[in-house]
Amino acid sequence: MPEFTGPDRPELQKAIEEAVGLGFAGVQLRVHDERGEWVGSAGVRELGETAKPPTDGLFRIGSNTKTFTATAVLQLVAEGKLGLDAPVAGYLPQLPLDPRITVRMMLAHTSGLFSYTGEFFPDGTVVPGIPFEGKEWVEKRFHTYQLEELVRLGLAKPARFEPGTDWSYSNTNYALARLLVEQVTGCSYAEELDRRILRPLGLRGTVVPGDSPEIPGPHAHGYIRYEDAGEWKVLDVARQNPSWCPGAGDMISTTQDLHTFFSALMGGRLLPAPLLAEMRETHPVSGFGLGVRAQEGPDGGTLYFHNGGTQGYGALMYGTPDGGKTLTASVTTGDTEVDMAKAFQQAMDRLVNEVFGGQAG
Repeated sequence: MPEFTGPDRPELQKAIEEAVGLGFAGVQLRVHDERGEWVGSAGVRELGETAKPPTDGLFRIGSNTKTFTATAVLQLVAEGKLGLDAPVAGYLPQLPLDPRITVRMMLAHTSGLFSYTGEFFPDGTVVPGIPFEGKEWVEKRFHTYQLEELVRLGLAKPARFEPGTDWSYSNTNYALARLLVEQVTGCSYAEELDRRILRPLGLRGTVVPGDSPEIPGPHAHGYIRYEDAGEWKVLDVARQNPSWCPGAGDMISTTQDLHTFFSALMGGRLLPAPLLAEMRETHPVSGFGLGVRAQEGPDGGTLYFHNGGTQGYGALMYGTPDGGKTLTASVTTGDTEVDMAKAFQQAMDRLVNEVFGGQAG
Protein backbone atom coordinates (compact mmCIF):
# COMPACT_ATOMS: atom_id res chain seq x y z
CA MET A 1 0.00 0.00 0.00
CA PRO A 2 1.44 3.45 -0.87
CA GLU A 3 2.15 5.89 1.94
CA PHE A 4 -0.32 8.39 0.50
CA THR A 5 -2.81 8.99 -2.28
CA GLY A 6 -3.71 12.24 -3.98
CA PRO A 7 -1.50 15.20 -4.87
CA ASP A 8 2.08 15.12 -3.61
CA ARG A 9 1.95 16.84 -0.21
CA PRO A 10 5.29 16.09 1.49
CA GLU A 11 4.47 18.59 4.24
CA LEU A 12 1.48 16.47 5.29
CA GLN A 13 3.48 13.25 5.28
CA LYS A 14 6.12 15.01 7.38
CA ALA A 15 3.46 16.21 9.85
CA ILE A 16 2.11 12.72 10.50
CA GLU A 17 5.62 11.27 10.77
CA GLU A 18 6.34 13.94 13.39
CA ALA A 19 3.18 12.84 15.22
CA VAL A 20 4.51 9.29 15.31
CA GLY A 21 7.72 10.75 16.69
CA LEU A 22 5.75 12.08 19.67
CA GLY A 23 5.11 8.49 20.76
CA PHE A 24 2.13 7.25 18.76
CA ALA A 25 2.22 3.81 17.14
CA GLY A 26 0.42 4.98 14.01
CA VAL A 27 -1.42 7.86 12.36
CA GLN A 28 -3.95 8.05 9.51
CA LEU A 29 -4.74 11.44 7.96
CA ARG A 30 -7.25 12.54 5.32
CA VAL A 31 -7.40 16.11 4.04
CA HIS A 32 -9.98 17.59 1.67
CA ASP A 33 -9.20 21.12 0.49
CA GLU A 34 -8.78 23.27 -2.61
CA ARG A 35 -5.97 20.97 -3.78
CA GLY A 36 -8.20 17.89 -3.69
CA GLU A 37 -8.03 14.88 -1.41
CA TRP A 38 -4.86 13.67 0.29
CA VAL A 39 -4.74 10.47 2.33
CA GLY A 40 -1.69 9.14 4.14
CA SER A 41 -0.46 7.11 7.08
CA ALA A 42 2.69 6.77 9.15
CA GLY A 43 4.00 4.50 11.86
CA VAL A 44 2.87 0.90 12.14
CA ARG A 45 -0.41 -0.97 12.01
CA GLU A 46 0.67 -3.27 14.83
CA LEU A 47 3.64 -3.24 17.20
CA GLY A 48 6.37 -5.60 16.04
CA GLU A 49 5.33 -5.26 12.39
CA THR A 50 6.49 -2.90 9.64
CA ALA A 51 3.21 -2.45 7.75
CA LYS A 52 1.76 1.05 8.00
CA PRO A 53 -1.79 1.68 9.28
CA PRO A 54 -4.32 1.14 6.47
CA THR A 55 -5.37 4.53 5.10
CA ASP A 56 -8.96 3.25 4.82
CA GLY A 57 -8.81 1.56 8.23
CA LEU A 58 -11.53 1.55 10.87
CA PHE A 59 -10.85 3.00 14.32
CA ARG A 60 -12.58 3.87 17.55
CA ILE A 61 -13.65 7.52 17.33
CA GLY A 62 -14.25 8.18 21.04
CA SER A 63 -16.12 11.41 21.73
CA ASN A 64 -16.61 12.24 18.05
CA THR A 65 -19.62 9.99 18.71
CA LYS A 66 -21.15 12.97 20.52
CA THR A 67 -21.46 14.91 17.25
CA PHE A 68 -23.47 12.07 15.71
CA THR A 69 -25.68 11.89 18.83
CA ALA A 70 -26.27 15.64 18.91
CA THR A 71 -27.17 15.62 15.21
CA ALA A 72 -29.80 12.91 15.76
CA VAL A 73 -31.28 14.82 18.72
CA LEU A 74 -31.42 18.06 16.73
CA GLN A 75 -33.14 16.25 13.85
CA LEU A 76 -35.81 15.18 16.36
CA VAL A 77 -36.09 18.83 17.40
CA ALA A 78 -36.54 19.78 13.72
CA GLU A 79 -39.33 17.20 13.45
CA GLY A 80 -41.11 18.63 16.49
CA LYS A 81 -40.59 15.46 18.56
CA LEU A 82 -38.34 17.26 21.06
CA GLY A 83 -38.16 20.84 22.27
CA LEU A 84 -34.65 22.26 22.48
CA ASP A 85 -35.55 24.22 25.61
CA ALA A 86 -37.98 21.65 27.01
CA PRO A 87 -37.13 19.76 30.21
CA VAL A 88 -35.51 16.37 29.54
CA ALA A 89 -37.48 15.05 32.54
CA GLY A 90 -40.70 15.44 30.55
CA TYR A 91 -39.52 12.81 28.06
CA LEU A 92 -37.86 10.48 30.57
CA PRO A 93 -40.22 10.45 33.58
CA GLN A 94 -38.67 7.19 34.87
CA LEU A 95 -35.46 9.03 35.80
CA PRO A 96 -34.87 11.32 38.83
CA LEU A 97 -33.88 14.29 36.65
CA ASP A 98 -33.77 17.91 37.77
CA PRO A 99 -36.74 19.44 35.87
CA ARG A 100 -34.65 22.52 35.09
CA ILE A 101 -32.32 20.54 32.79
CA THR A 102 -33.28 21.16 29.16
CA VAL A 103 -32.37 19.29 26.00
CA ARG A 104 -30.09 22.21 25.09
CA MET A 105 -28.25 22.04 28.44
CA MET A 106 -27.75 18.30 28.02
CA LEU A 107 -26.15 18.72 24.58
CA ALA A 108 -24.12 21.78 25.64
CA HIS A 109 -22.67 20.22 28.84
CA THR A 110 -24.31 22.94 30.92
CA SER A 111 -26.66 20.58 32.81
CA GLY A 112 -24.33 20.18 35.79
CA LEU A 113 -24.74 16.39 35.71
CA PHE A 114 -21.89 14.42 37.26
CA SER A 115 -19.98 12.37 34.68
CA TYR A 116 -20.33 8.68 35.50
CA THR A 117 -16.72 8.21 34.28
CA GLY A 118 -15.55 10.34 37.21
CA GLU A 119 -14.91 14.01 37.85
CA PHE A 120 -11.76 16.06 38.33
CA PHE A 121 -12.17 19.29 40.25
CA PRO A 122 -9.97 22.41 39.99
CA ASP A 123 -8.65 21.93 43.53
CA GLY A 124 -7.28 18.51 42.59
CA THR A 125 -10.12 16.50 44.10
CA VAL A 126 -11.04 13.40 42.10
CA VAL A 127 -14.42 11.72 42.48
CA PRO A 128 -14.17 8.32 40.77
CA GLY A 129 -16.79 6.79 38.52
CA ILE A 130 -16.71 3.52 36.58
CA PRO A 131 -13.19 2.22 35.80
CA PHE A 132 -11.91 3.65 32.52
CA GLU A 133 -8.14 3.44 32.84
CA GLY A 134 -5.37 1.35 34.33
CA LYS A 135 -5.56 -2.19 35.67
CA GLU A 136 -9.14 -1.69 36.85
CA TRP A 137 -10.29 -0.98 33.30
CA VAL A 138 -8.18 -3.83 31.88
CA GLU A 139 -9.93 -6.31 34.15
CA LYS A 140 -13.38 -5.02 33.11
CA ARG A 141 -12.65 -4.31 29.42
CA PHE A 142 -15.13 -6.94 28.22
CA HIS A 143 -17.84 -6.07 30.76
CA THR A 144 -21.23 -5.06 29.35
CA TYR A 145 -22.81 -1.96 30.88
CA GLN A 146 -26.48 -1.10 30.47
CA LEU A 147 -27.33 2.37 29.16
CA GLU A 148 -29.83 3.33 31.86
CA GLU A 149 -27.52 1.93 34.54
CA LEU A 150 -24.80 4.40 33.49
CA VAL A 151 -27.22 7.35 33.40
CA ARG A 152 -28.47 6.48 36.89
CA LEU A 153 -24.88 6.28 38.15
CA GLY A 154 -24.37 9.86 37.02
CA LEU A 155 -27.69 11.02 38.48
CA ALA A 156 -26.91 9.38 41.85
CA LYS A 157 -23.98 11.77 42.42
CA PRO A 158 -24.36 15.42 43.47
CA ALA A 159 -24.59 17.81 40.52
CA ARG A 160 -21.52 19.96 39.87
CA PHE A 161 -23.60 23.16 39.64
CA GLU A 162 -27.13 24.45 39.15
CA PRO A 163 -28.44 23.69 35.63
CA GLY A 164 -27.46 26.33 33.09
CA THR A 165 -25.11 28.27 35.39
CA ASP A 166 -21.75 26.83 34.31
CA TRP A 167 -20.09 24.33 31.95
CA SER A 168 -18.56 20.91 32.62
CA TYR A 169 -17.86 18.09 30.15
CA SER A 170 -19.90 15.05 31.20
CA ASN A 171 -20.40 11.71 29.48
CA THR A 172 -23.66 11.38 31.42
CA ASN A 173 -25.16 14.09 29.17
CA TYR A 174 -24.64 12.02 26.04
CA ALA A 175 -25.64 8.67 27.51
CA LEU A 176 -28.80 10.54 28.51
CA ALA A 177 -29.14 11.91 24.96
CA ARG A 178 -28.91 8.39 23.56
CA LEU A 179 -31.59 7.23 25.97
CA LEU A 180 -33.73 10.20 24.91
CA VAL A 181 -33.43 9.26 21.22
CA GLU A 182 -34.53 5.71 21.99
CA GLN A 183 -37.43 6.78 24.23
CA VAL A 184 -38.83 9.35 21.79
CA THR A 185 -38.51 7.22 18.64
CA GLY A 186 -39.23 3.78 20.09
CA CYS A 187 -36.24 2.47 18.12
CA SER A 188 -32.69 1.64 19.09
CA TYR A 189 -30.05 4.35 18.80
CA ALA A 190 -28.20 2.23 16.22
CA GLU A 191 -31.36 1.97 14.07
CA GLU A 192 -32.00 5.71 14.29
CA LEU A 193 -28.44 6.64 13.38
CA ASP A 194 -28.51 4.21 10.48
CA ARG A 195 -31.78 5.63 9.19
CA ARG A 196 -30.98 9.29 9.76
CA ILE A 197 -27.26 9.61 9.01
CA LEU A 198 -25.34 6.47 8.03
CA ARG A 199 -27.48 5.21 5.14
CA PRO A 200 -28.37 8.64 3.66
CA LEU A 201 -24.66 9.56 3.56
CA GLY A 202 -23.41 6.11 2.56
CA LEU A 203 -21.23 5.73 5.65
CA ARG A 204 -20.43 2.05 5.17
CA GLY A 205 -17.43 2.06 7.51
CA THR A 206 -19.29 3.58 10.47
CA VAL A 207 -20.57 1.28 13.19
CA VAL A 208 -22.55 1.58 16.42
CA PRO A 209 -20.99 -1.50 18.03
CA GLY A 210 -23.19 -2.02 21.08
CA ASP A 211 -21.33 -4.48 23.29
CA SER A 212 -19.32 -6.12 20.48
CA PRO A 213 -15.57 -5.96 21.17
CA GLU A 214 -14.59 -6.26 17.49
CA ILE A 215 -13.50 -3.64 14.98
CA PRO A 216 -15.23 -5.13 11.92
CA GLY A 217 -12.69 -4.45 9.18
CA PRO A 218 -9.05 -3.54 8.50
CA HIS A 219 -7.65 -1.51 11.39
CA ALA A 220 -4.57 -0.38 13.24
CA HIS A 221 -4.07 -1.67 16.76
CA GLY A 222 -4.09 0.60 19.81
CA TYR A 223 -2.29 -0.18 23.06
CA ILE A 224 -2.29 0.91 26.68
CA ARG A 225 0.44 0.88 29.30
CA TYR A 226 -0.73 0.04 32.80
CA GLU A 227 0.78 -0.88 36.11
CA ASP A 228 0.18 -4.29 37.64
CA ALA A 229 1.84 -5.26 40.95
CA GLY A 230 4.56 -2.66 40.45
CA GLU A 231 5.31 -3.79 36.90
CA TRP A 232 4.45 -1.85 33.72
CA LYS A 233 2.66 -3.88 31.04
CA VAL A 234 1.56 -3.15 27.48
CA LEU A 235 -1.75 -4.52 26.21
CA ASP A 236 -3.28 -4.56 22.71
CA VAL A 237 -6.77 -3.07 23.25
CA ALA A 238 -8.13 -3.16 19.68
CA ARG A 239 -10.67 -5.63 21.13
CA GLN A 240 -12.68 -4.04 23.95
CA ASN A 241 -16.34 -3.74 24.91
CA PRO A 242 -17.32 -0.09 24.30
CA SER A 243 -20.66 -0.30 26.13
CA TRP A 244 -19.20 1.89 28.91
CA CYS A 245 -19.60 5.03 26.75
CA PRO A 246 -22.92 4.68 24.84
CA GLY A 247 -23.81 7.72 22.74
CA ALA A 248 -20.76 9.46 24.17
CA GLY A 249 -17.76 7.59 22.80
CA ASP A 250 -18.52 4.10 21.50
CA MET A 251 -18.65 4.45 17.71
CA ILE A 252 -16.22 3.14 15.08
CA SER A 253 -15.57 4.91 11.77
CA THR A 254 -13.01 5.79 9.08
CA THR A 255 -11.36 9.04 8.03
CA GLN A 256 -13.45 8.93 4.82
CA ASP A 257 -16.73 8.56 6.69
CA LEU A 258 -15.86 11.27 9.22
CA HIS A 259 -15.04 13.60 6.32
CA THR A 260 -18.33 12.79 4.57
CA PHE A 261 -20.33 13.24 7.78
CA PHE A 262 -18.71 16.48 8.93
CA SER A 263 -18.74 18.03 5.47
CA ALA A 264 -22.45 17.21 5.15
CA LEU A 265 -23.20 18.54 8.64
CA MET A 266 -21.32 21.81 8.17
CA GLY A 267 -22.71 22.16 4.64
CA GLY A 268 -26.30 22.13 5.92
CA ARG A 269 -27.32 18.73 4.58
CA LEU A 270 -28.27 17.17 7.93
CA LEU A 271 -29.93 20.01 9.85
CA PRO A 272 -32.11 23.01 8.94
CA ALA A 273 -30.12 26.27 8.99
CA PRO A 274 -31.63 27.59 12.26
CA LEU A 275 -30.70 24.40 14.13
CA LEU A 276 -27.22 24.28 12.62
CA ALA A 277 -26.82 27.83 13.93
CA GLU A 278 -27.97 26.66 17.39
CA MET A 279 -25.47 23.79 17.23
CA ARG A 280 -22.67 26.25 16.49
CA GLU A 281 -23.57 28.68 19.28
CA THR A 282 -20.68 28.16 21.68
CA HIS A 283 -20.18 28.61 25.41
CA PRO A 284 -17.96 31.66 26.05
CA VAL A 285 -15.51 29.76 28.24
CA SER A 286 -15.35 26.27 26.75
CA GLY A 287 -15.92 26.92 23.05
CA PHE A 288 -18.45 24.06 23.03
CA GLY A 289 -21.72 24.25 21.17
CA LEU A 290 -24.24 21.41 20.86
CA GLY A 291 -22.01 18.46 19.98
CA VAL A 292 -19.39 20.56 18.19
CA ARG A 293 -16.68 22.97 19.26
CA ALA A 294 -15.35 26.13 17.63
CA GLN A 295 -11.92 27.72 17.62
CA GLU A 296 -10.07 30.35 15.66
CA GLY A 297 -8.03 28.67 12.96
CA PRO A 298 -4.38 29.52 12.29
CA ASP A 299 -5.48 31.62 9.30
CA GLY A 300 -7.88 33.66 11.46
CA GLY A 301 -11.04 31.94 10.25
CA THR A 302 -13.42 29.86 12.36
CA LEU A 303 -12.97 26.10 12.56
CA TYR A 304 -15.60 23.70 13.85
CA PHE A 305 -14.50 20.38 15.26
CA HIS A 306 -14.81 17.59 17.77
CA ASN A 307 -12.05 15.26 18.86
CA GLY A 308 -12.20 11.94 20.64
CA GLY A 309 -10.08 9.61 22.65
CA THR A 310 -10.65 6.16 24.07
CA GLN A 311 -8.30 3.43 25.22
CA GLY A 312 -5.70 2.98 22.48
CA TYR A 313 -7.27 5.40 19.99
CA GLY A 314 -7.65 9.09 19.25
CA ALA A 315 -9.68 10.78 16.51
CA LEU A 316 -9.73 14.26 14.95
CA MET A 317 -12.55 15.83 12.94
CA TYR A 318 -12.20 19.45 11.77
CA GLY A 319 -13.94 21.52 9.12
CA THR A 320 -14.51 25.02 7.82
CA PRO A 321 -17.98 26.55 8.34
CA ASP A 322 -19.13 25.49 4.86
CA GLY A 323 -17.66 21.98 5.16
CA GLY A 324 -15.55 22.58 2.06
CA LYS A 325 -12.25 21.91 3.81
CA THR A 326 -11.83 19.09 6.32
CA LEU A 327 -9.19 17.27 8.30
CA THR A 328 -10.02 13.82 9.68
CA ALA A 329 -7.47 11.65 11.39
CA SER A 330 -6.83 8.75 13.73
CA VAL A 331 -3.92 8.07 16.05
CA THR A 332 -3.15 4.84 17.85
CA THR A 333 -1.15 4.69 21.05
CA GLY A 334 1.83 2.38 21.40
CA ASP A 335 4.20 1.20 24.11
CA THR A 336 6.12 4.45 24.61
CA GLU A 337 6.20 6.03 28.05
CA VAL A 338 4.87 9.51 27.22
CA ASP A 339 2.08 11.80 28.37
CA MET A 340 -0.48 10.83 25.74
CA ALA A 341 -2.83 13.75 26.45
CA LYS A 342 0.03 16.18 25.85
CA ALA A 343 1.23 14.26 22.77
CA PHE A 344 -2.31 14.24 21.34
CA GLN A 345 -2.59 18.01 21.81
CA GLN A 346 0.80 18.55 20.12
CA ALA A 347 -0.12 16.30 17.18
CA MET A 348 -3.50 17.97 16.83
CA ASP A 349 -2.00 21.48 16.84
CA ARG A 350 0.66 20.47 14.30
CA LEU A 351 -1.87 18.97 11.89
CA VAL A 352 -4.37 21.83 12.21
CA ASN A 353 -1.65 24.41 11.59
CA GLU A 354 -0.43 22.51 8.55
CA VAL A 355 -3.87 22.01 7.00
CA PHE A 356 -5.63 25.25 7.94
CA GLY A 357 -2.66 27.60 8.15
CA GLY A 358 -3.54 29.49 5.00
CA GLN A 359 -0.32 28.63 3.23
CA ALA A 360 -0.28 28.86 -0.56
CA GLY A 361 -1.94 25.88 -2.25
